[in-house]
Amino acid sequence: MIVRNLNDIRKSDRHVDSNGWHSDRLLLKDDKMGFSFHVTTMFAGEELHMHYQNHLEAVLVMQGEGTIEDLGTGLTHELKPGVLYALNANDRHIVRPVQDIVCACVFNPPVTGREVHDENGAYPADTSAPALAD
Repeated sequence: MIVRNLNDIRKSDRHVDSNGWHSDRLLLKDDKMGFSFHVTTMFAGEELHMHYQNHLEAVLVMQGEGTIEDLGTGLTHELKPGVLYALNANDRHIVRPVQDIVCACVFNPPVTGREVHDENGAYPADTSAPALAD
């Protein structure tokens, strides 16, 4: 069993700051769950261009408001508490927080922990051997 406290994670190396957001990574590849789980805050006034080419992601908005634009379809969707979006096709997208957005995020495959977006808005592919449950 894994038990972690978000406040402890925020004081550890599992807290990652980047341009326009920060992320607290509660579960990572080394935890051998087959996914990673993060609590991420995207800051108001930012325009976050993302394209996770190597990961699928599901996001549940818990606090704040903004929009997400699907660059493949041109559709824009409202983000507010209770809304989930899933990037099930490595969707290129832009998140525009009007208020700080706090969300719970799941990544598959799991991230290793220190990833930040590259020039394409993606996390790099992890080429190391997969972590397997004992």
